[in-house]
Amino acid sequence: MKLSYEIKTGILVLTGIILFIIGFSYLKSNDVFITDRIFYAVYDDVEGVSKGTPVTISGFNVGSVQDIEFYKNSSKLLLKFRVENEFNFSSESIAQIYETGLIGGKAVAVIPKYGNKLARSGDTLQSDVAPGLTELVNDRLSPLQDKIESMVVSADSVLISLNAVLNTEAKLEIQSTIENFSSTVADLKTSAGTLDEILDNNKNQINNIISNVNQTSNELAGLSGSFSDLSIVISNLSESSENIDKIISEISDGEGSLNKLVFDDALINSLDAASKNINLLIKDLRLNPKRYVHFSLFGKKNKPYTNEKE
Repeated sequence: MKLSYEIKTGILVLTGIILFIIGFSYLKSNDVFITDRIFYAVYDDVEGVSKGTPVTISGFNVGSVQDIEFYKNSSKLLLKFRVENEFNFSSESIAQIYETGLIGGKAVAVIPKYGNKLARSGDTLQSDVAPGLTELVNDRLSPLQDKIESMVVSADSVLISLNAVLNTEAKLEIQSTIENFSSTVADLKTSAGTLDEILDNNKNQINNIISNVNQTSNELAGLSGSFSDLSIVISNLSESSENIDKIISEISDGEGSLNKLVFDDALINSLDAASKNINLLIKDLRLNPKRYVHFSLFGKKNKPYTNEKE
């Protein structure tokens, strides 16, 4: 069956129209072969969002912006966007505009919430705008800028006061002080050189002094043994002193013969009488030695003792 020229032309034109519609829809970020849900959101400012801006859920692209128009003759904007049917969320979910990168790209993120009522095509979601990098930087820099301006003003005041204090006379005095300091540093340098020279010339004497100090230290270490012997002597003297104190204490308490000798008059009198008798005996021995030392071959009897004084 042969098709007429007119039928072929009609088929060709219809095919072209269909391809044109598909291409136009594709350029508008509309997928002709997929049935999507349409949602709306109202914003005070869309932050540069335009038709074809991607719509994401958790960073994954699920649709695009279809249209933007003024909402009910007001300055607010009605954003129309599509979302694929594969993902369900509550009608209380939020459509948030955010920046996709440092170059200022925009996108719409659906922040899903889960509830009893699922969102259906044609519902209006809650809207929100996430602060961009520029806004965050401005929020951080504004207080810092105020502080910097305050510091600059304070520094300016300090410099003005310093200029008022540092008049010509004060500047000359500071300059003179710096020159004197430089001269002092030079003198110190010269003194350091002289000291090095003295040390080099007297190195042997210094070494001898150090050797003598070491020898003296060794001798003092040797004396430590004598000190230990001295400590023993002191300890013995302390012990003897304690024994003497003990004896004195016993005498005071009336213990022993020594106490009787010191405090008992009868013992003293007896000792005195004994001493006198001993003296008489010694005197008699000196005057009459034959009476006590005498040899007799014939058994001569001793004479009885008589006191010559009587």
